[in-house]
Amino acid sequence: MDSSKIMKKAVNNWYVITGAPSSGKTTTLKYLEKSEYKVYFEWARIFIDLEIKKGKTLKEIRNDEVGFQKKIHKLKMSFEKKLNPKKVLFMERGLPDTQAYLEVINASIDPTIKQSLRKCSYKKVFLMDLVRFKSDYARTESQEQAFMLDELLEKCYAGLKIPVIRVPMMSVAKRAKFILDNL
Repeated sequence: MDSSKIMKKAVNNWYVITGAPSSGKTTTLKYLEKSEYKVYFEWARIFIDLEIKKGKTLKEIRNDEVGFQKKIHKLKMSFEKKLNPKKVLFMERGLPDTQAYLEVINASIDPTIKQSLRKCSYKKVFLMDLVRFKSDYARTESQEQAFMLDELLEKCYAGLKIPVIRVPMMSVAKRAKFILDNL
């Protein structure tokens, strides 16, 4: 194979904390933030919160789920382009999460998203084991979809050769320590 055609992935110090809905991602990130680590929270929730402030309902915001996922993917890509690759940071969800969410609804992955996934890079991904599923104002996923997402997230990141470490269910402090011990 011609080595000039091999796509090089960027080298950075970014860690992703991902998992199915209600797996403790945000809670763990808040704990890490209090410990003075740089964290960035989930773009989907940030977007939903901004749209709700404009007077939209969750149903209106997520009416076109494929369009919603593409919009969030674009936000994440734009955001990651601005990050310093040398800075150690934690982000809630990475670009491959889009693929997992689209697969759950049996939607095809368009070429633009596929291209961005081939280029994305993270030092490691911490996949949070499911805790008790709980609905909230921004979630549309069912418990069954949460279980599917758990499996798909691992498959999507591993398929991109990004190291995935499962974070077992335990207290928030122990989860944060587990993550820091495995950087």
